[in-house]
Amino acid sequence: MIQDKALRSSWARKMKERQEKKLVQDLARQLQEGKQREREEKKRRREENMKRRLENERKAEIVQVIRNPLKLKRAKKKHLRRVEKRDTLALLQKTPVRSKPATE
Repeated sequence: MIQDKALRSSWARKMKERQEKKLVQDLARQLQEGKQREREEKKRRREENMKRRLENERKAEIVQVIRNPLKLKRAKKKHLRRVEKRDTLALLQKTPVRSKPATE
């Protein structure tokens, strides 16, 4: 004899299924939150590494201030490709440049 599934489930069975479903959802949410945290941590570390690498490159640069702009006119094209313009005033004074408040 084949026994069919009842049309209605018992209250205890319903509560048990609901509890299991809730546990599965909680577990899935925890896994998603863990992955999200890992992604954010990885992104933050990558940004910090890029910033630190840029700072280290700037520290290791050899800076030569060109006071005579005519030297740039005489320079070859290949050399001009390597020349970068920078604000060296703060570097020369060893203090950060501060903007003055507007006077009325």
